[in-house]
Amino acid sequence: MVDGIIDPTARARDRVTAERGTPPVVSSLDGLRVGLLENTKRNADRILDAVGAALDEAHGGVELVRRTKTQFAMPLDEELLADLKNACDVVVVGVGDCGSCSAAAVADGIALERAGLPAAVICTDAFETTSRAMAELQGDADYGFLLTQHPVANLTNEQIERRAGELAPEVAARLLGHLPSGTLTATNDH
Repeated sequence: MVDGIIDPTARARDRVTAERGTPPVVSSLDGLRVGLLENTKRNADRILDAVGAALDEAHGGVELVRRTKTQFAMPLDEELLADLKNACDVVVVGVGDCGSCSAAAVADGIALERAGLPAAVICTDAFETTSRAMAELQGDADYGFLLTQHPVANLTNEQIERRAGELAPEVAARLLGHLPSGTLTATNDH
């Protein structure tokens, strides 16, 4: 007779879930150092720059701190995490527009928040499943990331500006804690 099934992964899973806690937020973006962590994917830098400019315009006097993660498919390394923690008050991560980079972007957002930095992660809607799977793997199944319409690599300058205009209020809401965990927001060019 079997009394129960033993799950050898339970302790590790419980430890990760226990680390989750409440995501850090800020009360205002005014005057803050806003990190823009781009992953070298085509147009990611341009979208993040446009989102940063929109945040600056809407919230006044934000300082944009640009950083590049050169290995888009890998989670944030400790050195870059420490740099972001020292240089930024909040971080916008993006753009996850493939399976591995969307998963890594979500892992990065979770790592940033566990380090005490509010984060807004932007992924494309085609990779929602991959992004959600990584959130679950990281012990934060309800992690709130933002979705934008796929693809982003072929957007024109006008489409990038429009997309950033749609994303910026959602990014701000995420950083300010106005989007609850698990909220996924889609934007499009139609």
